[in-house]
Amino acid sequence: MMADGRIRILVADDHSVVREGIRHVLERIPSCQVVGEAANGDEVLPLAEQHDPDIVILDISMPGPSGLALTTTLKQRQPGIGILILTMHDNPEYVLEAVRSGADGYLLKDTAAADLPAAIRALTAGESYFSPPVASRLSAALKGELVQEQRAATLNALTSREREVLHGIASGLTNQAIADQLGISRRTVETHRESLMRKLRIRHVAGLTKFALETGVINA
Repeated sequence: MMADGRIRILVADDHSVVREGIRHVLERIPSCQVVGEAANGDEVLPLAEQHDPDIVILDISMPGPSGLALTTTLKQRQPGIGILILTMHDNPEYVLEAVRSGADGYLLKDTAAADLPAAIRALTAGESYFSPPVASRLSAALKGELVQEQRAATLNALTSREREVLHGIASGLTNQAIADQLGISRRTVETHRESLMRKLRIRHVAGLTKFALETGVINA
């Protein structure tokens, strides 16, 4: 913070009208001071080193290094710095990548005027801030990621032979055809099939096929 206790903020966006809009909102917050503006990704790190901001507001898509790449670098150089992503991208994958990169907050440009003051307060207090639409998308994305991780863990719990039998079942082969292909008895195939259904908690062939597709055991 500045000597007078104000929050030092660096704004980075390649559109001057966006930077002006952000500055206009921040100037209405007595505790904030915009100490620098970057028009592209190449200007961000030198300005951050020069002004030592408390918070950096970054767009994702800019000429030069992206906002996500800059987030990673800034967090490495100044671990205590607050990073707020301000962008038009509302794709859950962007939000997840921003979080992985170390961003402390994520706002959409069309809600910036309403959400920016709250975001600044949260980051200053050492908290995270995601505008409501973004928080909803992040929650859905995290749930989807968790499901994928759980499927991967379940797949890893199968033996190599069980995976081979699963591949055969999902490919539409009969038990005898799988047995002939793998050089084992039909009864052994049936035993592996029963084991698959028990481990995966799936009771029918359609469910096994769906699981095989979702985990990449076979391709659609």
